[in-house]
Amino acid sequence: MIVQLTGTLVEVYPTHAVLDVGGVGYELGISANTAAALPAVGEAGVTLFTRMIVREDAMELYGFSTRQERALFDRLISISRVGPSLALSTLSTFTPQALATVVATQDVTRMTQVSGVGKKNAQRILMELQDVFAKDSELRSLVGLSTQQEIQADVLRPQVQDVAAEATEALLGMGFAPQEAELALEGLDEKADVSAAIRYALKRLG
Repeated sequence: MIVQLTGTLVEVYPTHAVLDVGGVGYELGISANTAAALPAVGEAGVTLFTRMIVREDAMELYGFSTRQERALFDRLISISRVGPSLALSTLSTFTPQALATVVATQDVTRMTQVSGVGKKNAQRILMELQDVFAKDSELRSLVGLSTQQEIQADVLRPQVQDVAAEATEALLGMGFAPQEAELALEGLDEKADVSAAIRYALKRLG
């Protein structure tokens, strides 16, 4: 298994690159993000992390600028009906860090920005990837989270902020001062909806 190559960069295109290693030219499929990260053609000592896929009729080699991108490629192609081309398209659309955010927030709309991914496919891919960043130590660093509970908390946080904002607006409409509304909503349960938040605040306000 070829997992890394270092050599002179001969060609670079948005979809592939050629690396000369000891006089042998290796053509590697790459993402647009890896292409953008590569130096100018002719540069020596260029390293790409690689993954080889062997099929009955072909051997294909793929290159990545970072180990995280390669790890995500591995995860993506393990999903049913996601092949190397779609995996590279995903990695061309999102950096590993951006994809980590899309997965953590289960953002279907952003996922459909990937060419060839419709809404149903986006939902399926995001569902398949939702535990990846919690369980893979190499990928976990992308979002700075160490446990699945922390990822879930990171997703819940903006939802809580939205509920608090709507509840605050309702309290202001009742005549309460901004400071009163803010204090009344302190300690609000993360799972509370707007109605529950307003009842909670009114109870505290007496």
